[in-house]
Amino acid sequence: MTGGDALMKRTLLISSSESGARALAELLRTEGFYPLTVSATAYQATQLSEREAYDLICINAPLADENGIELSRFFAQSTRSSVVIIVPQKNADELSEKLTPHGVLVIARPINRHLFHHYLQFTDCFRARMMRVEQETEQLKTMVEDIKLIDRAKLLLVTCLNMSEEQAHRYLEKQAMDLRVSRAEVAKQVIQTYQN
Repeated sequence: MTGGDALMKRTLLISSSESGARALAELLRTEGFYPLTVSATAYQATQLSEREAYDLICINAPLADENGIELSRFFAQSTRSSVVIIVPQKNADELSEKLTPHGVLVIARPINRHLFHHYLQFTDCFRARMMRVEQETEQLKTMVEDIKLIDRAKLLLVTCLNMSEEQAHRYLEKQAMDLRVSRAEVAKQVIQTYQN
């Protein structure tokens, strides 16, 4: 499968150089990174990132209003986007040491198309894993909240209706089955009914 067959990936390209922006835009599109929004300044790029979520943010450094390094850190900390910064070959190793711990991928210019393809695959893979971890974390949070609700409802059934803990547990399960809703939904109803 070539990059062109990949799913659409929203991309923000920041480049003060028009020719650099054109070349990178073409390269990114062939790798499936579109729709593509192009910004010429760090200021405009931060404004865009507040209004839109991007899968990839690519910075062609330096920029007209800053070197791009702080901007790459900012995006890595404040967004869920994969962040790539393209820098001159002579600065690449030093910046890689500084930025990799922040989650920024540093690519040396001139760009090797074959390596660029693999870098972008890596950012895709990393972002997919990160999103999966976030999804699992959200599911765990929901489970913990549901358990808290159910425990509160059980306590109310025990104290208000003199049920045993086992009876309260069975009551919540039976109501959930009969009403075809989750135990957490039943627990909410119990809490609304018996609290206060």
